[in-house]
Amino acid sequence: MRVISKRPIREFCELHPESKPAMEEWFRKMEQLTVASFPELRKSFNSADYVDGYTLFNVGGNKYRVVTVIHYDKQRLYIRQVMTHAEYDRNHWRQP
Repeated sequence: MRVISKRPIREFCELHPESKPAMEEWFRKMEQLTVASFPELRKSFNSADYVDGYTLFNVGGNKYRVVTVIHYDKQRLYIRQVMTHAEYDRNHWRQP
């Protein structure tokens, strides 16, 4: 799968340097993944959730969240936002 773009991860890691190993591991796994649907994705990432058109990933033992939009037909994953669990709980990621 092609991940577009790595910039939100880089920026998040600058603010939260302790997240870098977990974020890089998630990014590597996503780039190597080829799946045709969300149920298929759940086989590799059983903690992934689908909410309001977004696919959410728990990263780093549930410390971080990555909000994405996935186009399975094109094998593209667009990163909308990367945040800590606390930031996610505030629910601001749903706002346009």
